This record gives sequence, structure tokens and C-alpha cells, in this order.
Amino acid sequence: MHGKTVAIIGGGPAGLMAADVLSAAGLAVTVYEAMPTVARKFLMAGKSGLNITHAEGYDDFVTRFGTAQSRLQSALDDFTPDMLRDWALSLGQETFTGTSGRVFPVAMKASPLLRAWLSRLDAQGVDIKTRHRWAGFEGDALLFQTPSGEVIAKHDTSLLALGGASWPKLGSNAAWVPWLRQKGIAINDFQPANCGFDVEWSDHFRDRFAGAPVKSIVTTSQAGRFEGEFVITRHGIEGSLVYAHSAALRDVFRQTDNPALIVDLAPGRTQERLTHDLERHPRKDSLSNRLRKAAGLAPVKVALLRECRPDLSAMPPADMAALMKALPMTVTSPRPIAEAISSAGGIDWDEIDQRYMLKSMPGIFVAGEMLDWEAPTGGYLLTACFATGKSAARGIMHALGVSG
Repeated sequence: MHGKTVAIIGGGPAGLMAADVLSAAGLAVTVYEAMPTVARKFLMAGKSGLNITHAEGYDDFVTRFGTAQSRLQSALDDFTPDMLRDWALSLGQETFTGTSGRVFPVAMKASPLLRAWLSRLDAQGVDIKTRHRWAGFEGDALLFQTPSGEVIAKHDTSLLALGGASWPKLGSNAAWVPWLRQKGIAINDFQPANCGFDVEWSDHFRDRFAGAPVKSIVTTSQAGRFEGEFVITRHGIEGSLVYAHSAALRDVFRQTDNPALIVDLAPGRTQERLTHDLERHPRKDSLSNRLRKAAGLAPVKVALLRECRPDLSAMPPADMAALMKALPMTVTSPRPIAEAISSAGGIDWDEIDQRYMLKSMPGIFVAGEMLDWEAPTGGYLLTACFATGKSAARGIMHALGVSG
């Protein structure tokens, strides 16, 4: 051991990765976690299959972080998706690549990986203190609220890995923002990312189709063109296809009210083919039957067309076909950040140096979703949390003069 002590505040992926790296280098590490157990959001994310990273080419992978790519690049270079998979294997967790390129542990769930990881951290001497809620600074020490009263802890250096503002019930509640702003740290307001959107459905449509998936479609916005499916909800729309557009749709709200997501309901057919098939179909059939038989549209797609264009039945076939290929679906607002998978916003990048230390607070490092970056679902979020945790740990080792 080096005799140096490190406090890590936050027991999520970024904090635990930093603890792994630092304890392996012989540093005395204490992880402080507000919740009764660590990594609750990580476990929740793995309930339906832990998407740990993505297998696309690395040159494409790094572009998924938008404007933060240049800031995250060095951390990602030092913990690439392949390195992440090797790390998981070192914990006895083999991974596989799904058809979409998403990478999962063979066990699918997060719990086996977490159990093995915590076992290794314990063997490396990491002390995890749960029910220790950070309450800011007490001079140059850290203040925690615990069930048995306030605790003041002093360490040689500290890493803040407290998460963003999504899923607050699992610990990421952004309660840390006022304490850092009091220290003069610039923090960009949090916004929902990878979120659903409100749509003003009629009562009839909502009651009949809430929960229904709209499959085999292509959607377009300023974010680009993506294929897949989304789900109708009582409030609007959600699902991976919506999340792919969420940053673009959210940012358009700053420029215009109620932006539209453009939906191609029949990506396998051209507009000319749809027009031809509709013109050939007997007019005596109901509109729903014509659209189902001639255009191959499922009932939910027919209903969505009618919901967005009540005058659909009066349109000539060519106009109907055009609408099927480019249906503007107006969204009215993002869903609340508490429902979002992740958040945008956080500590401004200009506040930290290349080693993830706060420039105005020497000895205080930051990592994970506290920083101002966002990424789509697909394993990108977790990879960057792990990567920034590792880079911050390297920064701490440099500051303490520890090699490893």
C-alpha cells in the first residue's frame, strides 16, 4: 500500500471502475454510496439484458458522443469496447454480440458481473460505505449524512462520480449541483436524454393503442435516418427508435414549437408502388381495408395515419402514398427527466483538465454522467462511464505520484 487515501463518492460504474484501478495500484480506496447498495441503476439497466457496449467499428463508435467526442476521445482510446469486453472476461463474464451490434454478457443480467466485480474490489481492499449521502464540503474535508448522524471524512484526494439527473429514485438526483456551483464550478442545466416525447393523442387513439408497438418503420429528424420501431404510450411515444432522435428533437424545441418526427410507415415500398396499389384496389372497401390490403399497413399504422391526418379518407391515392412515406408526427415536449434513460448537461468541460481534475479545485476529480455529455442507447453510455472512471483514476494516480 502507498499510504495515500482516496475517497470515491458514488458507487456506480464510473466510481467502481476508478476504485478497481486505484486499489489495484495499491491505494487505500473508500467508496461512499448514498443508497443501501451500490450500482442500483446499473442493475436496473441489466434487468432486460445488460447492453454493456457496442461492436461497431471503433471509428464509428466514437462519433456517437456528438460534440463531446473530442473531450472523451482519450478516455475511450484507453478503454475501448474491446478492452471493456476483456475486462468483463477477467471477471469471468463472457460476452456476445447481438444482431444489432449491441454487446451483452452471456449471462445477460448485470448481477453476476457485479457480484464478481465487488468480490474483486473486496479482495483489493476497497472499503464500501453505503447509506453515506454526500452533503458537500466541510473545509477541505467531505461531509456525509448517515443514519447515525453526520460524518466528516478527510482523504488525500477525492473523485466525484455521482451521476446525472435521470432515474433519481436509484440515486442519480443531481443533489450535488448546488455544492459545486457554490464553489464557482460552471454546470450546464440537466435535460432529459434518451427519452420519450409527449404527443397530443385523441382519447380514442390513446385508449385503443397505448402500449402498441409500431414496427418496421424508418424515422427521420435532424439526427438522421433510423429504422426500427417505437411504442405508443398514453402520453406519446417512446422506445429505442425515439431515443435515437431525442437529442435532436429536444434541441429543436429551442428554435421552434412542436417539432415533427418524420415517419416512413412502409419502408419496403416506393411511393410510386404504393400509389399504384391503392389505385388498383376496389374503392368500395373501407379505407382501413384498402390501407391494410393494398399498402400492407398494420391496424396501428392505419390508426396513426388517421390520427395525424383526420382528412385522410378524402385524399387521392398519390397523396395517401406520400403521407405513408413521410408522415409528420408532431411531438409537444420531452418526457420528464426522471423518466429518461440518461441526461444531458452537467459539469462544463472547460472546468476540468485532461486528467479529469477540477481546475479550480485541485485534488477533486470528476467522472461519469456528472460531466456534460450524452450518447444514444446501445452500450455507449456505459462504455463512457467506465472509460471516464478509468481516466480519472489515472489522473489521481498521477497527482499522487503513484505508478501502475
